[in-house]
Amino acid sequence: MDKSIHKHPLAMDGKDPNNLRGDPISNDRYFCKDFMDKEWNHMWTKVWLIAGREVQIKEPGDYIVHDLVKESVIIVRQKDGSLKGFYNSCAHRGQRLVECDSSQDSFRCPYHDWQFGLNGDVISCPDEDDYPQGSPVGKRKLVEVRVDTWDGFIFYTMNEDAPQLSEYLDPIPEIYKNHNFKDQIRAQWVRVELDVNWKFFCDNFNESYHTRFVHPQVPSVIDQDHFTSRYEMFPKGHARIIQMGRPSLRDRIQEGEDHPFKMILEDWGIDVDKYSDYETMSEQGWLDLKAAKRKLWKEKSYFHYENLSDEELTESPFQFVFPNIAMGVQADGCILLNWFPHPTDPEKCFFDLWDMGYPVGGSAKGVGKTGRDNDQEFTSTSAGIGKKEKANDQEFLSRTKVNPVKLQEVELDFRDYDGGKGVEDLWDHVVYQDWQLTDGLRRGVRSKGYQEPYLSSQETRVRYFHETLHDYLDGKLP
Repeated sequence: MDKSIHKHPLAMDGKDPNNLRGDPISNDRYFCKDFMDKEWNHMWTKVWLIAGREVQIKEPGDYIVHDLVKESVIIVRQKDGSLKGFYNSCAHRGQRLVECDSSQDSFRCPYHDWQFGLNGDVISCPDEDDYPQGSPVGKRKLVEVRVDTWDGFIFYTMNEDAPQLSEYLDPIPEIYKNHNFKDQIRAQWVRVELDVNWKFFCDNFNESYHTRFVHPQVPSVIDQDHFTSRYEMFPKGHARIIQMGRPSLRDRIQEGEDHPFKMILEDWGIDVDKYSDYETMSEQGWLDLKAAKRKLWKEKSYFHYENLSDEELTESPFQFVFPNIAMGVQADGCILLNWFPHPTDPEKCFFDLWDMGYPVGGSAKGVGKTGRDNDQEFTSTSAGIGKKEKANDQEFLSRTKVNPVKLQEVELDFRDYDGGKGVEDLWDHVVYQDWQLTDGLRRGVRSKGYQEPYLSSQETRVRYFHETLHDYLDGKLP
């Protein structure tokens, strides 16, 4: 098996502004209601949107509800195992049928008690013989929405003419074909409402220029230096950065402090005392880690390593999926971030944090685990913080230094952000550090002093996002 990975043929250099038109990035997009309305009419109703995971709706009648701005969509498991999506609007007079995820054999309108089968057809209604135009039973049905899946993720689109999901996402499914996201466990699912336009996060997650300063804990295990990273832009607005899973040579932990990368090496049986200096520990240790993972994965029951390339075993790609998904993909799990606009206020948005990881050794619960015994020590995976936690007869996914979460599939935890008070357990999570910037940015982009962004080469993907958005607003679907 080829254990290397190469630049994808569809990838453009994501660090070369000559690949772009150079469209200006006006500040009205961050607070103007008219701009928000244009986005709804010309972009949100045209793209594929993530709604959830297939594991949420395993059995016939299980359904999820996805609300976005003006619309609400029901996605329900059919008796034959397929999925169908419908607008959440009664075929009688438009009443919303359901408000939250659940499971039932049919849908009943709370207004006039029309009943719909899982396939959307009207199957009963009161006074069926009182309709001069004929009974609605077997005649009326809910309006369908296109639904498709990729590796356990559920997507839908309101655009009947949109390309197939596989074409829309291309080449993302091919790039991550070895990761089997459907097998991962979503151990944390937190949603908060934030006082900032949704596009702040598109800008933020399309550059790593800020990470050395906003996320100072990360360079100890992920090399954030732009000259060692690979930047890629793909058709339809998707983009990513690939960074090496080793300590940065530029941003070093102070002498005497515990080094998270050393802990990772030790977890894989590597003698860190053999490295003569920091540079050797970073560069040779990174190569030794690849070799150790390649050699020991079966012994440690990391069966999800079997099909991963050498790069996938140790590197840290961060994938942006247009228009509103970011995925931090690593060998042991994935952090998926999804954000979307407030229904009425362009200076508010909702943000979802999904922490996901693989079961280890075939366990239904284990993930990010360094071994198979109880009372084991666990280390962080996708967050890359590297702090070990004790798991006393429990299995945990450690995404922050002090607050690991139990490994089990969870339901939505909608928090009141309250200036950060409502997410105290996430204060040392990398995503919270981004959330802290939102208030200052929301106020700053409204200033008379706002200027056209002065972008570095490593911020080229920021402009690419806005140029793709402009294409949608101009009716030029990429």
